[in-house]
This record gives sequence, structure tokens and C-alpha cells, in this order.
Amino acid sequence: MTRVPLSVLDLSPFGTGSTPADGLRATIALAVETERLGYRRFWLAEHHFNPGVAGAAPHTLLAAIGAATTGIRLGTAATIIGNYAPVQVAEAFGVLAALFPGRLDLGIGRSGAPGAASTPAEAEPEVGDRVVDGLLLPAPRPFVIDPERFALRSRLLRRSDGDADRFADDVADILAFFAGTFVAEGEPVHATPAGAADPEVWIHGSTAGPSARLAGERGLPFGANYHVSPGRVLDALAEYRASFRPGRIAAPHTIVSVDVLVGETDAEAERLAAGFDRWVHSIRSGAGAIVYPSPDEARARPLDAATRESVRDRVDTRFVGSPQTVVERLQTLQRVTGADELLVTTITHDPADRERSYGLLAAAWGL
Repeated sequence: MTRVPLSVLDLSPFGTGSTPADGLRATIALAVETERLGYRRFWLAEHHFNPGVAGAAPHTLLAAIGAATTGIRLGTAATIIGNYAPVQVAEAFGVLAALFPGRLDLGIGRSGAPGAASTPAEAEPEVGDRVVDGLLLPAPRPFVIDPERFALRSRLLRRSDGDADRFADDVADILAFFAGTFVAEGEPVHATPAGAADPEVWIHGSTAGPSARLAGERGLPFGANYHVSPGRVLDALAEYRASFRPGRIAAPHTIVSVDVLVGETDAEAERLAAGFDRWVHSIRSGAGAIVYPSPDEARARPLDAATRESVRDRVDTRFVGSPQTVVERLQTLQRVTGADELLVTTITHDPADRERSYGLLAAAWGL
């Protein structure tokens, strides 16, 4: 089977004993190393108000990464459009594209609450864990959302009620700024240097919802999140492909994200993997990603059975093991999803273990 390109998604995490600055520097170092190893893209996530994640301003960090690298494609997965005006996104990527021409990928994500007038989403049918041709599709686990905390964070980011409903219009505006065709109140508006930029524009989504449909209808490439919502990945991809019409690209093109940790042996990888369940739980509890614990710290404070069950979907779909073990699981993911590319994200306490994981995988995959 032909092996598809591998790319990197990084959050700038940092572990106990380290600082946010350490996490940011480790991300830049990882970009340099993964470029050397042959990964196609280096993308940054956008996360706010997380005690253990420094990746709050990906557009700023991309400039530092671009200056430290020479050819690897750079981008976001995803820029959360509700946190910005479309013109701000277009201008930011216009600057980056001017500095690093031919290397930029703008990934756009939809987030936020729909307005009161929105049509309520249909309730999902309750399903258990499934295995499709060797790929685990676990039953979705719920997030615990504190309404007051969510509202506070929304106010700090100047989110507005119903901003998720403007997603399609915001994407259209960004594309118009890049094309130099944006018009407001009957007047052409040029957001220099966005009009001279031509980044690849991607839409990212976790469900068979508005993001997957919009990516298809606009003829854009689509990123499906097996690492965030593994049980829904096939539905999201099916919705995208069914909705696809030629646009900026002529045929559907997908990248699928996945949590990965590679060690020299299965046992070594499992040792380094300790702490991931606690880290995921901190996100799902609404508190935000914690400073990543060391393997020893994690083993000293294991989660109770009920708490671990609440994150089992993420733990069980993290590909952990020796290079051979992980390659086999990645091949299954690619075969079942039909992904054109795979997007690997790795979290460890020690950045050296993260770099080593990517190195072992690159060698085993044949990059």
C-alpha cells in the first residue's frame, strides 16, 4: 500500500518543571527537526486559557517557525474564526505568505455557540463502540461545560452570540480578501497584503456538520479530527465527500488527525504514555489542559475507574507502541478513512521524547 504523506500538529505543550517559554521554544525546535525528517506540513492548534499549553497565538508563532525553517509548509489546524474578524485572519496570513511564499496553509475551524434563532441540532443516536475494518470508532464521551466559565472566556475573546452561525459568511469573506474581490457597502476593500497571498485554505471539523458540508460545497480540502472525536470521523468524511463540488481544488482532498506516541519498544512507549488520560480529562472537565505530568507523576496518581472511562475513547485511539506497531495502526486508519494525508500529534512530558517519537515514525514510514 502506498504510504501517504505525514504532517505534524503541535500545541506547544509543556510539562512539570518547564515554562510556557520552554514550550514555545520546543515547538520551534520540533519544526526544524520534523522538516529535516521529511514531514510535509507543520501546523499549529489554537488553544486559549489552558494552564499547560502555550499555543494561544499561532499566527505569531508561525512567523518564528518560518524564520527557523526553509521549506516545510506552515499553517493552522485550526484558526478559530469566531475569535477574529475575517479581515484580521486575511491580513495575518497575508503577512505570513509575503514572508514565506508558497508555504502557507490556513486551516479554519468553527467554534462557539449558535444563536437563539438557530435550528436546534438533531440528537445523535446512542451507539456503542464500533470496529470498522480494524479501526476503533468509540462511542462519543460528553464534555463537561461550565456555563459561567464558558461565558467568561467568550467575553474575554469578544465572542458574540450566534457567531458560529456566521461561519460560512466569514469563510467567504476571507476567500474574497485573498482574491481581491471583497466589497463592503458597494465599495471594494483591499486588505493589503492579503490580496497578494494565496495560501492553501482548509476547513477542519469533527462531525458530519456545517464544517464538513461547507468544505465540500466550497471545494476546499478538509481536515477530519480522529484525535478529537474519533467516533465521528467516518461520518464527517462521508458528509464532506457527498457535499463536494469543484472549487479551489478539483477533487476531494482530506487529512485525518491522530494522536501518536512511538517508542523503541511497545513497553517503552507505554511508559512514556502515562499521563495522557489525566491531561485529556483536564480538557474535558472544562478546566483546561494541565501542565503535562511526568510518567512517574502520572503513575503515582492514577485516575479512578469512572474518570478514566470518561476519556477512554481518546486513550484507546491514541496509537502508542513501537514503530512497527504504530505504522500498522496508521495504515489501518488511512485505509479505512481513505485519507490523502495523515496529521500526527504527539504529547509528552519531555520534548526530547516527542522529537524521538517523530524520528522513529519518520524512519519506519519511509519519509
